[in-house]
Amino acid sequence: MRKYCSVVVAALSVFSFIQTADARGGGSGHSGSHSVHGYTTKNGTYVQPHMQTNPNGTRSDNWSTKGNTNPYTGQPGTKPLDISPGYR
Repeated sequence: MRKYCSVVVAALSVFSFIQTADARGGGSGHSGSHSVHGYTTKNGTYVQPHMQTNPNGTRSDNWSTKGNTNPYTGQPGTKPLDISPGYR
């Protein structure tokens, strides 16, 4: 019985973590994000590998937009929401 309870508690903990991460835009499987390999820009600046939201024609759900938080770093977004006709 004790082993069964431990398994149930562990399963509920994982389920709770996944739901919390999904609510923040993260979680396992990240259908809304992808990894970006490190690269060097034209001016020689190296950009570290990182995660990025998938392009979808809106900035409202990007982690860098004000009001959103990057689920990987915990950093709040700083960029303003673009309300131009191309981004609705």
